Amino acid sequence: MTKVDKPWGHELIWAKTPAYVGKVLFIRKGHKLSLQYHRVKEETILLHAGEMIFTAEEGGRLVEKRLRTGEAHHIPPGMKHRMEAVEDCTVFEVSTPHLDDVVRLEDAYGRVG
Repeated sequence: MTKVDKPWGHELIWAKTPAYVGKVLFIRKGHKLSLQYHRVKEETILLHAGEMIFTAEEGGRLVEKRLRTGEAHHIPPGMKHRMEAVEDCTVFEVSTPHLDDVVRLEDAYGRVG
């Protein structure tokens, strides 16, 4: 298992194969990930614990949804999205193995560009 520290918390990569990656994300209350999209990476998230505001592109505009424990969301390539923790969150993520495929559009921690 690999732990990767992030400004919003950390992620644990618990599975990595040529076909898929499994992660557990820990997002601290009040923190948010970048508004981003992926060119190739496809992922599905499951909110295991906590509550978040999940922003995703729908019909060409960004829509905010409140996700609660047990809710999942599929993120296809090209979809702009962001996770913001209302409470401390634990998120299960499965994805294609393209871990470096991140295009940041906005970032509270200066990581755009």
